[in-house]
Formats: sequence, C-alpha cells, structure tokens
Amino acid sequence: MTKQEKVNFVIDTLNRLYPQVPIPLAHKDPYTLLIAVLLSAQSTDVRVNQITPLLFEIADNPYDMVKLTVEEIREIIKPVGLSPMKSKGIHGLSEILIEKYNGQVPADFEALEALPAVGHKTASVVMSQAFNIPAFPVDTHIHRLMYRWGFSNGKNVVQTEKDAKRLFPKDLWNTLHLQIIWYGRQYSPARGWDLEKDIITKTIGRKSVIKEYLKKVDKR
Repeated sequence: MTKQEKVNFVIDTLNRLYPQVPIPLAHKDPYTLLIAVLLSAQSTDVRVNQITPLLFEIADNPYDMVKLTVEEIREIIKPVGLSPMKSKGIHGLSEILIEKYNGQVPADFEALEALPAVGHKTASVVMSQAFNIPAFPVDTHIHRLMYRWGFSNGKNVVQTEKDAKRLFPKDLWNTLHLQIIWYGRQYSPARGWDLEKDIITKTIGRKSVIKEYLKKVDKR
C-alpha cells in the first residue's frame, strides 16, 4: 500500500467503526469544556467526569468560580491529581476571562494558550470541540497510534501533530482525532494489546512494531 492508501484505509475503517463520535469529557459550553480538559491532564476522562459535576454544581461559569478560593477549588478537584497547579489555573483563568473577555472563552489559539495552566493541547481541544475550528490535539493514544501505523517517528507530540495535519484532510481533523482516541482505547491500547483485534495496525502497521509484538507473544 502507498502512504495515501494507508491514510485512506485508516479514515474508512474509523468511519465504519465510529460513524458518530462522542466527546469523552462531559461539558455543556466552552467554559466547562475548558475546565474539564485542564483537569484531564495526567488523569483519566472517567475520573474527570466524576469530579466535574461536583465542581460545576457550585461554579459552572467564571463569575461563580472566582467566588471560590483556590483552596476550595483544590479540595473538590483533589481526586484528579495535580490539584495545587490545576486549582490555581482554574481560578486564575476565570479572573482573566472576566477581566479581558466578558466572562467568555475566546475562540483564539493565542488567547487560550496565554491563560494559566492552558497548554497547546488543551487549547486545541477547546478550539475543535467547542468552536468547531480545525485542530488536531495529540494525546497519548494518538501519539502511540501514529507511530504504530508508521505515520510519525514518535519523537514528540509536536512532530506527531505536524505529521497528522500533513497526512489527513483538514476538514476531517476534528472528527478524526476523536475517532483515533476511541480506537486506541478499544483496539490498540498501550497495555494488554491484542494485534488480532487491532485491524488497522495489523493491516498497515510499522513492520518493526509488529515484529516486536510477535516476538513478545512467542515468549509467552
């Protein structure tokens, strides 16, 4: 298969498996999505979805959030980890949204990335999922699969994002990055990986990755 045929195979397979793609983090607007994504750093979506209802019941907008102290926010979000940094970020960005943006989340990469505790990946998720502006946020699943499929060298997420944007059509980015995340979780996880179930990697995967996998299976 040529590189383009491989790309087409991935797109077709993902569309067949995930015709409708749910957004993993529960939210109701750009602000609650921004907070949920910020909380998801080095945590799981399941854990975040357990905590956000408790937080949003008290404060689901920046005006109510700044009424809480950093300590009060921290107490609620403790189970998701990194709570000292995240609680400061949530309080700080809420203040900035009120001061600079009338309490609204800006639909702008630069403005988002300037907010406390908001990195490029968080900004990309908000841009794509809240505002439907093309972006390709790279998480651990996408980074792993782009390498397994031979689409990126796996050196870092910056390179992986560049490669994904170069290979996949821009109008598919917002749907595709979610499809790859779901596929990675269900068919191509980091642990407990079964190549037989992973139809994409089995068909187009990097030869060295498949060889390494088979070597480990033989040793069992």
